[in-house]
Amino acid sequence: MPEAAGTKREVWITGIGLVSSLGEGLDAHWQALSAGGAPVTDAERFAPYVVHPLVKLNYDSQIPKKGDQRQMEPWQRIGTYAAGLALDSAGISKNAEILGETDMIVGAGGGERDYQVDAAILNDMLASNEPGRLLNERLLSDLRPTLSLAQLSNLLAGNISIVHGVTGSSRTFMGEESAGVDATRVAFSRIAAGQSEIGLVGGGYNAEREDMLLLYALNNFCMTGAFRPVFTGGDAPGIPSGSMGAFLVLESRAHAEARGATPIARLSGVWSERAKRDVPGSVTQMVSDLIAHAGTAPGTAILSGATGAAGATEAEAAALAASGLPVRALANRIGHGFEAQFPVGLALAALTVGKGTLFPKAEGDAIETGEGPVDRMLVTAVGHWRGEGAGLVEKVG
Repeated sequence: MPEAAGTKREVWITGIGLVSSLGEGLDAHWQALSAGGAPVTDAERFAPYVVHPLVKLNYDSQIPKKGDQRQMEPWQRIGTYAAGLALDSAGISKNAEILGETDMIVGAGGGERDYQVDAAILNDMLASNEPGRLLNERLLSDLRPTLSLAQLSNLLAGNISIVHGVTGSSRTFMGEESAGVDATRVAFSRIAAGQSEIGLVGGGYNAEREDMLLLYALNNFCMTGAFRPVFTGGDAPGIPSGSMGAFLVLESRAHAEARGATPIARLSGVWSERAKRDVPGSVTQMVSDLIAHAGTAPGTAILSGATGAAGATEAEAAALAASGLPVRALANRIGHGFEAQFPVGLALAALTVGKGTLFPKAEGDAIETGEGPVDRMLVTAVGHWRGEGAGLVEKVG
């Protein structure tokens, strides 16, 4: 986990846009987090799978043209909306000069599929003596010609550019949890190294889609029945998918000060790794190494991005318990948002260090522990089947 050069510049978080099942914006999230209580879940609409549904949003406030809204799928609307909130928070919305130099990096998944076509093909395959042949024929005849275009992961970045006028460089990372980690790592590293002055980074995820629930259910990843905390003390409970979106405006300290911006927090490091998961103990060791690398100074706490998936969750739990640091798990509040999970974690970490205190522990979680003041928060990201990462958020001043 290499560091940038010793002369690296300070990187501030100067804007945050955040939406989830808990609400819209930082104030709504802090109110919900500090109140404690059960998370907002829906175990009926997609039964038997547990989903954290997105709070109702007034999309017109950030995506004013109905035509733009109509051509976006829900995951794109979520991300574009959160990006607009971040630009507002940073005070650069509609500032063409700054937006023209703002570099954008997005962590995104693929577009949404035609559920009815997929369901019909799967049902017919069950009754077919030649399911492979049937699948090939139906994929050629039933899928609309524009489906491949709708699947493109860079559509979110394109929509943000069109709607909000962010016209600097643009990159998109695709690949579940690691996409969110690497998008943030690259944005952070470029600013720290002096290759960029200001960037918009984040992602969005729509958990309320049958195609993704089917994909994860086929691999036995989904949480079923009633919601349970991700660290139960026994076997991992499965992934409670959550709709969410978060974008952060990252900025060099010099650039922020020159325009009179006030920092929300400092992003002090982002690390992306890949443990050899076929080696016993490798994930636990990787998480322990990330914690040690970030440091355990007084006032440090961990915001875990644990997924709830078997194997990865128990391995991370062992490292967290051994650290002796206060721990909170993101999925216990808003579920798991795959590509968007890490940016959302950084947003809530920035909120927490800004408040200077931890929000209450989740009832029934075996790993969440600790109370009191906090000015450093390490956000972990252990992917449900691959990829590990972490980011350190610190209070400014």
